[in-house]
Amino acid sequence: MGAGTLGPGTVTTESGGYESGRAETARVGLIGCGKISQAYLTANYPNVAYVACADIDQARAKATAEKYGLQAMPVSDLLSDRDIDVVCNLTVPSAHAEISSAALEKGKHVYLEKPLGLDREEGATLLNVAEESGLAIGCAPDTFLGAGLQTCRRLIDEGRIGVPTAAMANMVSHGPEHWHPDPAFFYQRGGGPLFDMGPYYLTALVTLLGPIARVAGASRGVGVDRRVRSGPRADQILPVDTPTHVAGVLEFADGTLATIVTSFDVWGSNLPRLEIHGTEGSLSLPDPNTFGGPVRLFSAGATQWQDVPTDGFDLQRRGIGLSNLADSLAGTGYNRASGRLAYHILDAMVGLIESGEQGKYVDLTSAVERPPALVRKAA
Repeated sequence: MGAGTLGPGTVTTESGGYESGRAETARVGLIGCGKISQAYLTANYPNVAYVACADIDQARAKATAEKYGLQAMPVSDLLSDRDIDVVCNLTVPSAHAEISSAALEKGKHVYLEKPLGLDREEGATLLNVAEESGLAIGCAPDTFLGAGLQTCRRLIDEGRIGVPTAAMANMVSHGPEHWHPDPAFFYQRGGGPLFDMGPYYLTALVTLLGPIARVAGASRGVGVDRRVRSGPRADQILPVDTPTHVAGVLEFADGTLATIVTSFDVWGSNLPRLEIHGTEGSLSLPDPNTFGGPVRLFSAGATQWQDVPTDGFDLQRRGIGLSNLADSLAGTGYNRASGRLAYHILDAMVGLIESGEQGKYVDLTSAVERPPALVRKAA
C-alpha cells in the first residue's frame, strides 16, 4: 500500500485492561531534547528503558544525557542503533514525519508527540509504511488514559448521562509566547491552537463518543505577527503561518453534535473546557491536557453539580501511551494511543481548516473505534 492509500480503517477492540511491568523492557531512543522530554524521562514506567538521546542541538543532547544517565548520539547513529527497539520522537511538528519515517525505515517502532503529521498525506504515509513493515506507531496525546477522563468514560458507559447528544470543547488562551522559552514553532504549520492543543480535546471526545463523521469550521490569524513577551527571546517578532483562532462543529457518527473553539487570541474567558450533555444528565470533564480531575455530574432532576471521585489507576503520567505500545509489542496489552487514532484526529483538524477555506462541511475519510477502557483498581 503506497503513500496516500490509507482507507477508513478501524482500531479493533480488546477485552481487559492496561498491563504494565512486564519483565522485558522496550529499549527507547529519544529524539528531541526540548521541554517536553523531561516529562517523558521522569515518568519511570517499568517496561520502558530510555537508553539514548539525540537532538539537532548537540549540547542540549549531551546535557540531557548527563542528567538522565543516557548516551548522547547524533540522530543518524541513534536511528541505526540495533539495540534500540522504539524511537520516541519529540521533535517540532515540522520534523515529525521525517524523523518517524527514517525510524521506520531502520526497523524501529515509533512513538511521537502530536500531531501525527502536518497533513493527511504525511500521516497516511507513516501508517502505510509501518503496516507494510510490521511495525507499530503510537502517538500523543495519551492524557485520555488518565484517571479523570477514564472516570468520565465509565460514567458514560454506565449510562449516567443517558444517550450523549451534545458536547462543548474550548481551549482559549493568548498563546505560548508569554511563557515558552522558544515559541516560534507554535506559529508555524503543525502548530497554532488547533494542531498544538486541539488533539487533547479531540482525542478526549473521540475516545469517549466514538469517531467523527464530518466537520465544519472557520479560522483566522494567519499573517498577524506575534511578539515574544518573556524569556531569552523577549521582543522577538514571530511570523504567523497558521490560524490562531479556529471555531468548528463536529458531527459524530452516533449523532452527537459538538462545538469546538481553539484560540491563541483570548486574554480571559469563563468558557468551560469540556462538557458532554446527554438525555439524562450533563458531565463536566477535567482539562484534557492533564491526567486527573475534577469530574462533575449534573443528573436529570438535580439542583446542583455533584463531584465524582476519580477512579484509581497506577502510573498516570506522560508516556503512558508509550508504555501501552511497549506492552502491545510484548503481547501483554493494547496500543491505545495508536497511530490510527492519531490519524483520525489529524483528519478532523485538517478538515476543520479545509471547511473554512471551502465554505462547506468536510466528510472525514477515516474512522476508529474507541480504544478499550482501562480496568479500575479494586477498592
